Amino acid sequence: MAIAWREQLSVGNNIIDEDHKYLIEIINRVETCLAKKDMAALKAELQRLHDYSQLHFDREEKIAIAVGYQQTPGLQQSHQSLMEKLGKMESGFVNAEQTWSPELTKGFADFLRNWLIDHVIKEDLLMKPSLQKYSPAFSPW
Repeated sequence: MAIAWREQLSVGNNIIDEDHKYLIEIINRVETCLAKKDMAALKAELQRLHDYSQLHFDREEKIAIAVGYQQTPGLQQSHQSLMEKLGKMESGFVNAEQTWSPELTKGFADFLRNWLIDHVIKEDLLMKPSLQKYSPAFSPW
C-alpha cells in the first residue's frame, strides 16, 4: 500500500514539506519495483532515494540553523544515522537479489516507510514551533 501525504506530517515550511512529499513518492516507487522484482528500476530508485535524502537533509539542516532551532546538532546526528542505516539496508537488500522472499521484501518496504515517517514525526515535527515564527515560504538562501 502506498504512503500518502497527510497534513499532519507538515512542519510548516514549504521546502521541507515538498521534500517530504517527494521522498514519499520515491519510496512508493521503490515499493512498486519490489513488487515487480525489477532490480534495474529498484537500483535506480534506491540511488534516487539516497541522493535526494542527502540533499533534503542538507537543506533541512540549513533551514533549522537559520530559524534558530536549538536541537540542530541532534537533528544532524539523526540524519547521519539515518543515511548509514539506509546504506546498510540498501546494500543488504541489493546483495540478496536472488533470494527476494516475501519476508525480505516486506521487511525492506517496512524499513523505508518507518525510516521516513518516523523521522518526520519524531524529529522534524519538533521543529514546527521554530518554523511557525516564519512564513511557510521561508528559505535561508
